[in-house]
Amino acid sequence: MKEGIIFHGKEKLRACFNRIQAIKPLVYECIFMLLLCVAGILAKKAINPTANMITDFLHIPGGISTALSLMFPVIGAGITKGRWNAGIMGLLQGISALMMGSVGSMGVLIPMAYFLPGVAIDLMMMLPFHTPSGMRVKAFLANIASSLTAAVFADIMVFHLPATVLSVYLLVATMSGAICGYAAGAVINQITGSKENE
Repeated sequence: MKEGIIFHGKEKLRACFNRIQAIKPLVYECIFMLLLCVAGILAKKAINPTANMITDFLHIPGGISTALSLMFPVIGAGITKGRWNAGIMGLLQGISALMMGSVGSMGVLIPMAYFLPGVAIDLMMMLPFHTPSGMRVKAFLANIASSLTAAVFADIMVFHLPATVLSVYLLVATMSGAICGYAAGAVINQITGSKENE
């Protein structure tokens, strides 16, 4: 009888330990995603003075630093490979920006301004590119799509730019997204590649 109780007790402990082991990667993933969100906001703040000099010269409201901050959800989505992770990260990034006072011209709309580009990233990450260079292509397209989504949302909600200025704004957002997307793809391949070799 005692042996049976001990056996069942061990089984319960083992099951509990297995549950903890299953939860651990999820916890690490959430911490990793949160750190990337904060890093994105800090990177945007760091590059803003230089980016503003370029955008002021072009008479457009932005498009450069936003692409850089969106590179971090792209990296997060590419490494974690979780469906809708970028949307969650975008929302977290927007809330972080709100809490840090980095809202820019968007004000209280900032969580939505990051969430929608996050969803755009997720949609691009669902593209069926399974070749070795597929992730690089997806990261490249995801950063462009998210930068354009952010620019269009900002124009609809806040800026209402004339057609000529809007086209320059979208062109800058596309180019910035392309550069950051290329960098994001390189980072993802480097990390996931080294993980596979371990």
